[in-house]
Amino acid sequence: MTDSERPARRDRTATDLGGWLLLVALGLAAVALAGTPAGGAVPPVLAGYRFAPSPWLAAAAALAAAAIGGQAVLARLARRPPFIAVQAVAYLAALGWALALGAGRRHAPANPVTGGPLDYLHEFVDRHAVGGRPPGAGLLLWAIDALGLPGTLTVTALGALTVPLLLGAARNICGDTPARGFAPVLVLAPYGALVAGATDGVAAALGAGLVAAGARASDRGRTGWPATGWALLAGLLLGLAALFSYPAVWLGGSVVLLYFARRRAFLNLATGLGALVLPVVATAGGYAWTAGLVAARGSAGPALWWGGIGLVTLLMLTGPPVVASLRKVRNTPGWPGLVGAGVAVAFTVLGGFAGPDVATAWLPFFGWATIAVTAPRTQAGPPVPVPLLLTGSGALVGLLVAAGTTA
Repeated sequence: MTDSERPARRDRTATDLGGWLLLVALGLAAVALAGTPAGGAVPPVLAGYRFAPSPWLAAAAALAAAAIGGQAVLARLARRPPFIAVQAVAYLAALGWALALGAGRRHAPANPVTGGPLDYLHEFVDRHAVGGRPPGAGLLLWAIDALGLPGTLTVTALGALTVPLLLGAARNICGDTPARGFAPVLVLAPYGALVAGATDGVAAALGAGLVAAGARASDRGRTGWPATGWALLAGLLLGLAALFSYPAVWLGGSVVLLYFARRRAFLNLATGLGALVLPVVATAGGYAWTAGLVAARGSAGPALWWGGIGLVTLLMLTGPPVVASLRKVRNTPGWPGLVGAGVAVAFTVLGGFAGPDVATAWLPFFGWATIAVTAPRTQAGPPVPVPLLLTGSGALVGLLVAAGTTA
């Protein structure tokens, strides 16, 4: 039986969208019934909502329409642009999307380093660990300030690198066609409203970079020193991510799973050695990563409540594509990325690290949660069309999140 003779499979787009709406409604109802613990505050995306749009949202809406329309046109062209061009355009579009949604609402935190980087590292656990993050973000802000760069723009530009890096990883792991279809989903993701000025966006870029490097290391036909070099780079990026976000370390599990799936388990040695370099350097400077981890856990507050809030937030900020992604996880070789993100979320919740900042603290995981959205409907099946309805619905969620203020 040829492909043309096979019965057409039912389009699940409307079902995925309806399922997402139902889950969001149930999640919001659960948040309302659970109430807020003493001293707590619901994250902005779940607090009392008041529609207060800014003029920049018109630019964001125009960008979303152009991205969706452009993708629809590209799908009908016989020749496709080079993938590096797709990555470049996706990066610029994601940067514009984040800046437009966050214009006038989000700014990079102030530089917290007062006595120099070494003093900051040495005193971090005792004086600065209450924010629940390692010292990497503070050192980055210090460097930006020392170089005289615009803080919000620089941090946002670094965070937007998540998109081309994740696309590169998706192409290597899942194939060219699924990665191209994944581009508009990433560019117009609802969580783009929180990327502007967020140092957690930098952690997301590092997480995407480490998985992309691991994918390069384990690529078919790449052996010897080239493979070892990429594996070492993956480890170095993992170590750097560990200095920006405690849960992001668990994205290293995606690389471990990928190595085993591709029968390149020996690369774990190079990646593991590379991952130790920067934490050891930080320890020599006076900062103990494990001590910071314990201090961060102690400041997390009512972990189970925040964990539930975090899951509802994740569902909202990944938008309808997350339902299609979870439904098709068995049909994609990109499952290590999704599983790694799931383990990281579980670690955050069960380990007691979830807190009021889950909306931005989980930015490293949001993109991976939707990686299977363009996977075939069956294993090794034909490519699926770009989910433009789900993408557009996600963009609308992003616009609504950016347009809202707490009541």
